[in-house]
Amino acid sequence: MAGMAPEGSQFDAKHYDSKMQELLQSLRPDHIKMFVLDEADEMLSRGFKDQVELAKMLLNEGQMHLFEHWPEPGVDDDKKKSFFDQVRRLNSSYPGGLVSYIQNARKLLADSKAGKNPYDGFTPSVPSGEVLTFGDDNFVSLEAAGVKEARNAAFVLVAGGLGERLGYKGIKVALPRETTTGKCFLQHYIESILSLQEASCKMVDDGCHTKIPFVIMTSDDTNALTIQLLESNSYFGMEPSQVKILKQEKVACLADNDARLALDPNDKYRIQTKPHGHGDVHSLLYSSGLLEQWKSEGRKWVLFFQDTNGLLFNAIPSALGVSAIKGYNVNSLAVPRKAKEAIGGITKLTHVDGRTMVINVEYNQLDPLLRATGHPDGDANCETGYSPYPGNINQLILELGPYIEELKKTHGAISEFVNPKYTDSTKMTFKSSTRLECMMQDYPKTLPPSAKVGFTVMDTWLAYAPVKNNPEDAAKVPKGNPYHSATSGEMAIYRANSLILRKAGAQIADPVVDTFNGQEVEVWPRITWSPRWGLIFRNVKEKLRGDSSISQRSALAINGRNIFLEGLSLDGTLIVNSVDEAEVKITGHVQNKGWTIQHVDYKDTSEKEEIRIRGFKFEKVEQLEVNYTEPGKHSLSA
Repeated sequence: MAGMAPEGSQFDAKHYDSKMQELLQSLRPDHIKMFVLDEADEMLSRGFKDQVELAKMLLNEGQMHLFEHWPEPGVDDDKKKSFFDQVRRLNSSYPGGLVSYIQNARKLLADSKAGKNPYDGFTPSVPSGEVLTFGDDNFVSLEAAGVKEARNAAFVLVAGGLGERLGYKGIKVALPRETTTGKCFLQHYIESILSLQEASCKMVDDGCHTKIPFVIMTSDDTNALTIQLLESNSYFGMEPSQVKILKQEKVACLADNDARLALDPNDKYRIQTKPHGHGDVHSLLYSSGLLEQWKSEGRKWVLFFQDTNGLLFNAIPSALGVSAIKGYNVNSLAVPRKAKEAIGGITKLTHVDGRTMVINVEYNQLDPLLRATGHPDGDANCETGYSPYPGNINQLILELGPYIEELKKTHGAISEFVNPKYTDSTKMTFKSSTRLECMMQDYPKTLPPSAKVGFTVMDTWLAYAPVKNNPEDAAKVPKGNPYHSATSGEMAIYRANSLILRKAGAQIADPVVDTFNGQEVEVWPRITWSPRWGLIFRNVKEKLRGDSSISQRSALAINGRNIFLEGLSLDGTLIVNSVDEAEVKITGHVQNKGWTIQHVDYKDTSEKEEIRIRGFKFEKVEQLEVNYTEPGKHSLSA
């Protein structure tokens, strides 16, 4: 390498050799004597091989600027060592190492500067998939098929983000899913998986004791807090051995179009880093060895989901049933979307060379792509009132065998993109450093045409109510569009549960409209239940007997497996808790002053963050709470 300056370097050959000598010297502790480049073998024999190789790699990739400020040997040795510790982590955590990262960045940055269309040569069309109607015979049959398959599945939760965007300082999975019971998202997810595990085993006669694996992908920001949440709550009833934590690393930031790595402005011995995106989950699973372990255990499916969609498990059983019956290698959960709605559309893309893929196309790319390929109206609603391109909600079901075979080729590397913010139209400099990003749902981009890729569309009210916007941003959403806030997320749970009970035969009062934190929402009866009570629609129907009714101002919380509503008339608040071995019948008229809804100002710092971001709280004026702790048959005749 002597005498060869890296491409794009500002140093001549002589200067380059000098810099390399200085660098190699500076890597050594004080007791190692001065040496020249030709004596590097001696240094390597003293245990500095990794650092020397990393230094060579960086210099060969045009990263000389990282060392320009380094002082003479013996100064800041600990900081220099820390620098290479970070480089080693960045190199090992990216498929193909930092060389691949830098080279990929150069290409993507060049494409970005040139304004290259990532879908150039592709023509979009509507893909084929399944559209389900909640509660009909097909839906009920698919739910049963999905529950049966659940014992052969593994679940992966992508939970690498904090709740700062929401106005919440904690991790998002610790946020209450709803405030009637106060159960957090992670508790609800674990209880749902455990209920699927139990129900699935009951459907076979082989003495099934399967434990469904649960993987959580964390980040530096969320790892310790996630573990603390699990341990302090005894894993919410799940065996600790079922839970695996995979922590994703950040990637290096890029300072310019030449993909020079950006130094941290507060530490000249540290490369600035940012999150790479939830697409890292694939490479982490591949490198962990878990996929092969699951295959050896006879598992067939891997289900991926994100951290704050409180309705997701309403959709998982039937969608898993679709995957099993249709033989989908990839099944994306989707909801109807309005044209130009800010949610990606699942699209079939056909290239001029004959390649095809079914993939999520972001909403801001779908409309111009359609207009450029013979659709003058672009992304427009069809006769159904919705876009023919269903909305992707980033929940994936992958068939394990083909998934493993694909990752053997790619090592989990996912197609990346870069989104630099330029200072002006010349696109020569960035406003701030950027980085490469990848998305979990882009996995199908590398699949062969023979792969069976489909989707399952559910009603939005049943399956999709993400919590990701803070109150101020949500209040700016155009009227009629989803807020995707803590306010709308909680109210969506009550709406879904009310509509499910209606479909099962109960009389549920119509909602009223109210405004919280500037967001106009429907307020339905505050109905919630544990997954073991109403895992699937058939469970709910079986536990409603006779004519039951719930008024709009009511709240109902059911926590127990065998609780039956037999002609219950509720006008107030009722909370029923029971052990699994108890059978409880609730009949008669329950009336009390109940819980009233109080408005809360988002800026009122006297309230907890999880309340402020909702804009409301419950004043628990009066309630009836009954607890059944003994096995046997019980009844409540109010």
